[in-house]
Amino acid sequence: MGIFSCHCQSLSSNILKQVSLNIYNNRKMTTSLHIKENLEFVRAKMIAASLKRAEEAVAYKTPRLVAVSKTKPVIDVIEAYHAGQRHFGENYIQELAEKSADSKILEKCPEICWHFIGHLQRNKVNKILSVQNLYMIETVDSLKLASALNTSWIKLEKTEKLKIMVQVNTSGEENKSGVPPSEATNLTKQIMNDCPGLEVCGLMTIGAYDYDVTLGPNPDFLKLVECHKEICHILDIQPGSLELSMGMSSDYEHAIELGSTNIRIGSTIFGPRATKH
Repeated sequence: MGIFSCHCQSLSSNILKQVSLNIYNNRKMTTSLHIKENLEFVRAKMIAASLKRAEEAVAYKTPRLVAVSKTKPVIDVIEAYHAGQRHFGENYIQELAEKSADSKILEKCPEICWHFIGHLQRNKVNKILSVQNLYMIETVDSLKLASALNTSWIKLEKTEKLKIMVQVNTSGEENKSGVPPSEATNLTKQIMNDCPGLEVCGLMTIGAYDYDVTLGPNPDFLKLVECHKEICHILDIQPGSLELSMGMSSDYEHAIELGSTNIRIGSTIFGPRATKH
């Protein structure tokens, strides 16, 4: 009876392993196809939206797609990379640190470019700068934060400057980070003058969620466009050399039409995400 019981347990264990393997392989195939098709869908929409740009926005750069992979597994990042995606965004420092150091990503995604798009505290500066393949920090919203990044970056003795964007709170919502629009020009000027280790690549905003575009152009995006115009005029910057990061899954086409050069898309590419606890 004991031998029979052990045999059954062994058989059950083998069946469970096979079932688990089948689930994993099926998920992998489904995920691969799902992510690839979604990326193709988004890219097609980006091109179409670019053709509808206002005349003054035509000179801006071709939009960059940042695939927001927060809460998504490493396998999804790899599948998106294999489908041609290179720029990825993360909101949480710990998650970004873990993914950027993952052995599979380092092996299979050698040209990956990480964007940090979450709120950054000064006590986390060294941690974020240790991220492998860090491309840009899009959420610099104060001179104190910029100075901390500048000091730490210079100590690393890098040959290139650290790419950053100035985050602007165009919606005025208290739960969103960013400098008020009225202070965007001054902050940009101070960073350019006082932080030689940083390269200000553009302006970034989140804006209010679920804006109804049938009511007209998104006022939060228009505010960022106005900030862009003012900064370029006062600081004598060519408009095409200062990016605009605005637009997410629900409004990226509209953002591109208004001049966005950098969109951050998560759920439309990877599907709904689990709640972060």
